[in-house]
Amino acid sequence: MNRHSVRLTLTLLGLLSSSAAQAQENWPQWRSPNGNRVSRATNLPATWSLTENIVWKTPLPSWSAGTPIIWGDRVFVTSPTEVGSGGPSAAATPARRGRGGSGGFGRDPGGPKLLLICMTRKDGKQIWTRELDEGNELFNKQNSSSPSPVTDGKHVWVVTGTGAVTAFDMAGTQIWQHHLQREYGRFGLNWGYASSPLLYQGKLIVQVLHGTSTTDPSYIVAFDAATGKPLWRQERRTDAVSESPDAYTTPALLESAGTAQIVIAGGDYVTGHDPNTGKEIWRAGGLNPQKRPNYRIIASPLVVDGLIYACSRKEPVLAVRAGGQGDITATHTVWKWEGLGGPDVPTPVCDGKYFYMVEDSGRVTCLDAKTGKLIWGPERTAQGTVSASPLLADGRLYVTNESGITTILAAGPEFKVLATNALDDSYTLSSLAVAGSQIFLRTGTHLYCIAKKGK
Repeated sequence: MNRHSVRLTLTLLGLLSSSAAQAQENWPQWRSPNGNRVSRATNLPATWSLTENIVWKTPLPSWSAGTPIIWGDRVFVTSPTEVGSGGPSAAATPARRGRGGSGGFGRDPGGPKLLLICMTRKDGKQIWTRELDEGNELFNKQNSSSPSPVTDGKHVWVVTGTGAVTAFDMAGTQIWQHHLQREYGRFGLNWGYASSPLLYQGKLIVQVLHGTSTTDPSYIVAFDAATGKPLWRQERRTDAVSESPDAYTTPALLESAGTAQIVIAGGDYVTGHDPNTGKEIWRAGGLNPQKRPNYRIIASPLVVDGLIYACSRKEPVLAVRAGGQGDITATHTVWKWEGLGGPDVPTPVCDGKYFYMVEDSGRVTCLDAKTGKLIWGPERTAQGTVSASPLLADGRLYVTNESGITTILAAGPEFKVLATNALDDSYTLSSLAVAGSQIFLRTGTHLYCIAKKGK
């Protein structure tokens, strides 16, 4: 190799390294940069407390299941307003308790308005706050701020549980807004709308899978991300019954053999769709083999190394091979898990070798990602309910429960607890986010930036 070739090779390697490093500096959606809740970040903290490894903490107006997203020096979170805030407007339109009623554990849903808050990553100070909509409600465990935002570094998009879809630039200027319920009919989910949007090649893709309290069909809709122009809307058929048409999942992106597809899970099926038209390409059944009436799906589909992982209500869990058209249930189902340890609320995480799933009770199970063979589990983490999805990063599996306690396990074929970290013991539904060597954890009262001392 001559001197010029060596110089060119080193330059290309430097660019690739810089690109990879830049990708790890941002967390543009709740799924992570790669869409699988796996981060390549290193030097992350393994222990923290209220007095250890806290870079900053910022109080938030209310609790929310919305996960923070990070781009550059900006951090974005969704939230209701504070209880009692908003003056006359709040008095005129109080936050409602929705269908959750007393089933919401006596929890106040927060104030009536729904917000997007932008803060600086350096110290957590607020840069701007924008109102998205009014009409916040409590639906059992969640309120109307559950969907997480998404960003490309130039704009940020957010959907609310009320159906407002809004685009802003990074300075907080509103670019466009749609209202799904006004334009396409009222939501008919039993426990409120909670799906986050997917951004793909200039399209903002939103799913509405429902049926408990409506006869309107489920659908997928795409907007031009820059202008808000509706690009397409496709109905998504299902023969699920009663509550089973409802899904609180978020679409996943499948890229295989030079093509892309949008993967949707819910209504007893996992389906693949053309991102340019929304038309269904394939579907796989088996998520509700007994056609039970209460098999709503919360855990989102996951795509890793050409396999699509789809969850139901704890069991079964399916692994489906990418490819095919029409009904691929019999031809493309690679494995099915029907044992203990299947997830309900938390979305599993997978690195292509191991598939980790967390029960609501906090028990963790590890399977071989390619075969579905049990590696270990179910194994107990910290006592308490888990709703946040796990994170795989820096050779560790991070599991956060509803009390804000994060159990850290060694990733790999052996179950080993490395640490158990508590914070403020407030209601925590949000999943962890990672940027650089920092972890961002949203509890019921604060957003915490966590890193090793000096990072």
